[in-house]
Amino acid sequence: MTFSETELRGNQTISDVFILVGLSYLDKLQILLFVVLLVMYLVTMVGNLLVMLLIKINPSLHTPMYFFLVNLSFLDICFITSVIPQLLVHLLMEEKTISIARCAAQLYVFTIMGLTECSLLAAMAYDRFVAICHPLHYAIIMGSQACALLAGASWLIGISVEVAQTTWIFSLPFCGSNRIHHFFCDVPPVVKIACADVSKYQIVAFFVSAVFIIGPFLLILLSYVYIIATILKLPSVEGRCKALSTCSSHLLVVTIFYGLAMVSYLVPKSSSNPESHEMVSLLDIIVPPLFNPLIYTLRNKEMKGAFRKTIFNRIVSQNQKN
Repeated sequence: MTFSETELRGNQTISDVFILVGLSYLDKLQILLFVVLLVMYLVTMVGNLLVMLLIKINPSLHTPMYFFLVNLSFLDICFITSVIPQLLVHLLMEEKTISIARCAAQLYVFTIMGLTECSLLAAMAYDRFVAICHPLHYAIIMGSQACALLAGASWLIGISVEVAQTTWIFSLPFCGSNRIHHFFCDVPPVVKIACADVSKYQIVAFFVSAVFIIGPFLLILLSYVYIIATILKLPSVEGRCKALSTCSSHLLVVTIFYGLAMVSYLVPKSSSNPESHEMVSLLDIIVPPLFNPLIYTLRNKEMKGAFRKTIFNRIVSQNQKN
């Protein structure tokens, strides 16, 4: 195919597809990787759907913390689904191509879910702050309207910011190589193949990261400063442990999410080979959605109680039918 046959709008692009060359070094292990990723993806889907179902059918879980957890589970399902199914298909194919339209769609969903999760984790931290530091006013402050506003604001931030940013990225001209050195359409490798001055975009991207990614993280840290200070003032050890246990699941989720994201995006690429960077990116996509439902079920007495109650009611109902 010649340049003239594929040229669109002058020299904006030389092809209507991108070639994803990430994980090519695992050529002999791609079937094994396919099986492992498929199992992890299915476990992730079942785990998050189970969390959402348990919360829906158990009135005792209709509280602000679990309202936010439903949003988190839905986010995680969309987040991992934006990348892993496409990767599974490519692991079985020799030619790993993706159309520009599908690449854009993948980047829209991936970035929207990632940024929304940052804001949602901050909202969940605020919920724990109110529960620990202002327990007598918790029901008033964290009413259904306040929870809906916090969740809605998280979604609004993620959608509005990332729709604008991703649209800007795909308004750039792509000419020359159409090879993306990654296993999915992430922001840095896509911007890297644009043949235009991206200095303005880099300034905007830095601003977005500072305000909408680092900003929520700092709010989470501030919330836990007040939470820990309040817990330390409690007179009994039992009271401190009980108060801390209500925050431990969220704190662990935040640590995993931001820890992997920082390693994936903030560690200079020159300090590590591309292969290790791709594996960290893969872990960043898989681990949080996989572990979040496990953390909130295995470490949460209310969730475990709701699960046992649901199973018991199911068994009783089945016996009555028989």
